[in-house]
Amino acid sequence: MSDSKDSTDELAGTEQPFVQHLMELRDRLLYGIIGLAICMALLAFWPGPSGLIDLIAVPIRAHMPPDAKLIAVGVFSPFFVPIKVLAMAAFLLSLPWWMYQVWAFVAPGLYSHERRFAVPLIVLGSLLAYVGIGFVQFFVLDKMFGFIQKFTPASVAATPDIASYVEAILSLYLAFGLAFQVPIVVVLAVKMNLVTVKQLKEFRGYFVVGAFVIAAVVTPPDVISQLALAVPMCVLYELGIWGAQWFIKSTAKTDEEAKEEEAASS
Repeated sequence: MSDSKDSTDELAGTEQPFVQHLMELRDRLLYGIIGLAICMALLAFWPGPSGLIDLIAVPIRAHMPPDAKLIAVGVFSPFFVPIKVLAMAAFLLSLPWWMYQVWAFVAPGLYSHERRFAVPLIVLGSLLAYVGIGFVQFFVLDKMFGFIQKFTPASVAATPDIASYVEAILSLYLAFGLAFQVPIVVVLAVKMNLVTVKQLKEFRGYFVVGAFVIAAVVTPPDVISQLALAVPMCVLYELGIWGAQWFIKSTAKTDEEAKEEEAASS
């Protein structure tokens, strides 16, 4: 019985030595770095590091005096900060390429029906990351700085340091980019049989509390940014539950089709 099962296992005989796995991982990392370097070169040509700085500075400059500019306190800030922003922008631009390298590395160990769902999850994960970062750039930062500037005394000139500003917004990009992966995490948790949809529904109240705690920790101490992170996380959790239910039905249907094909071939 087991011999028959092994003979029909599409992954049988595809095992690779550990050293070969390391070499494959090395190659995938190298391909990812090459893609990152190409994106950095393209962005360095247009719009350039200064253009990227001007772009990410739009939300805060909208709440500063017309002639005010961000300042560079550190001696090397005018050089290192634009390079840091350029590298971050290049990574975001090359994110689908990095996700493809991850998929290409794990694909040989997946069954055909698992590969069928892996690609949409990777594409959706990249899109959700972009949506989260765009949400920060075009909504959260504007509302957050508008809220903070209201507390600035008239005798104080609000001219933030470019290094601290970039560090703050990059941390927000990272926080929102990861937080918007909640549906992917929920679906994968169900796929790996770590939890059930029923347990996810019962855990809903604890997740809401946890979302607000996480938002309070990773965002600046203002209500706007905390709500802007916690509320979407709760909505995305519900979307993840819905996606997990759909995923279970689709997987069950695929498994039944695979069994029917196996029975017909035998």
